[in-house]
Amino acid sequence: MAKNMQLAALMSAAIILASCGQSAGDRSERDTSQTSMQSALTEDTIRTTMSEGTVEPVQGQPLSTEKHGYGQGVQLDGSNRPLGALEFNAQYGKFSATAINEKDRKITLTFDQGYENGYTSKILDTLKEKKVHAVFFVLQDYAEKNPELVQRMIDEGHTVGNHSVTHRSMPELSPEECRQEVRGLQRYIKENFGYVPTLFRPPMGEFSEQSLAITEECGNKTMLWSFAYADWDVNDQPDPAEAKEKLIGAAHEGAIYLLHSVSETNAKILGDVIDGIRAEGFEFN
Repeated sequence: MAKNMQLAALMSAAIILASCGQSAGDRSERDTSQTSMQSALTEDTIRTTMSEGTVEPVQGQPLSTEKHGYGQGVQLDGSNRPLGALEFNAQYGKFSATAINEKDRKITLTFDQGYENGYTSKILDTLKEKKVHAVFFVLQDYAEKNPELVQRMIDEGHTVGNHSVTHRSMPELSPEECRQEVRGLQRYIKENFGYVPTLFRPPMGEFSEQSLAITEECGNKTMLWSFAYADWDVNDQPDPAEAKEKLIGAAHEGAIYLLHSVSETNAKILGDVIDGIRAEGFEFN
């Protein structure tokens, strides 16, 4: 009896993963496919490891629900690339997740848009002047309150990324809640801006194998970062000269910079940082 209950619960989890990307209009078709899936699944194709909290989907490897908090670390290779970012790619690239662009020398600037602090317009002005395209990871609350800024990002050729609906820790959610966080923001941006985000940054950089897999199943690639610094505290902003030196000095092939648009320092130094990094022989996406 217990074994049958475990199998039934696991079949339900597999169906949730398979349902990502389907609209309400597809429910009848999905229900039919779920019935077929349920009849096809057997104890030979689905297994559960209760002691370790891992789930193995159909014909796959175990997906851990263990929560990880990402950080690129301070150790670098000979090309100034953080080893933590390279190790993340090696371990989680199979889930369409990346922390550094290993095949691209160009640098990617990304901004997390938790709330608006009055600096995003200036940042957009600088990016336009310097002819640099960035990625802006927005929350749904941000998009609802600042539609003109989101529209400007799109109009000026930037990438609007998915930072979830409510900024919850993805590995702490059920598979269905995970799906709602990814698909909910994706749906909101599509309905209100005619744009579909395809990049996802998990809130707080927290993830599990399962959350990464669900994000991929929902049509989003996970993008973390290979450089970040303490720029988010509006009451304790980094010194502009020190910050500029740090950002330029961190440049490396395929770098993904995480910056926060609430930072007054970032808004002030962004143009000089772009010029300085270009002077080091790098270009931007």
